Amino acid sequence: MFKKNYLVYAAIAIACGAAGVWANMKTTAPAAKPAAAAGTAAAAPVAALYQQKLKDGKGVEQALAQWQGKPLVVNFWATWCAPCVEEMPELSALQGEQAVKGLQIIGIGIDSPANIAEFAEKHKIAYPVYVGGMSGTDLSRQLGNAHGGLPFTVLISADGQVKKTYLGRLKFDELRADLASM
Repeated sequence: MFKKNYLVYAAIAIACGAAGVWANMKTTAPAAKPAAAAGTAAAAPVAALYQQKLKDGKGVEQALAQWQGKPLVVNFWATWCAPCVEEMPELSALQGEQAVKGLQIIGIGIDSPANIAEFAEKHKIAYPVYVGGMSGTDLSRQLGNAHGGLPFTVLISADGQVKKTYLGRLKFDELRADLASM
């Protein structure tokens, strides 16, 4: 009985936390911002991204360096984040459209390995999904997510420069226009 109550309280706490993050994003954070000026300081977070080895939805460790040299859309998300889950089918469609142009979309889940594995098994996601856990939050902050909100998406050019960041639910017309200008 106690374990059941604990799970209910945990679910309520997660939902309240997600609602707080969402409300904060809507009132204080811009939807998108241009990336920092090119240079060594701007390249450092991308280099840190490529140094990561994260487990995929099946628990197999993968080096993110495998995506180096490709235009990349990195989407930080969580299974409990409704806007994150809502944009995933559109990200999957975009992966299918843009793959011939060399674009790669990856998802980094700020969640437990079990939740991400269950989610990945249940949903058809056309791009790789990795388990970032709580250290994924630190990585998203390094890439420009000052508020720590989700979803957070980073557009990285093939030469490793952060071109733009997006906080909150993606506007896909804007993302497509940004991709076309790269």
